[in-house]
Amino acid sequence: MQATVGDRVKINSRVVGMKEQTGEIVEVRGPEGEPPYLVRFEDGHEGLIFPGPDALIVRQPGPVD
Repeated sequence: MQATVGDRVKINSRVVGMKEQTGEIVEVRGPEGEPPYLVRFEDGHEGLIFPGPDALIVRQPGPVD
């Protein structure tokens, strides 16, 4: 899994009734875009995550030439 600052991460719930979490990657600490990622979630808290199989990286579109 690779990401860049500004990409979004969506973590699907593994428990019925819990909603998914979505946040913006504000720092990439691994080499070449690999985890861990510092993520600012929608509720304002930040956390260092190592995304598992229930996570999806949503890339932000780059500049158009």
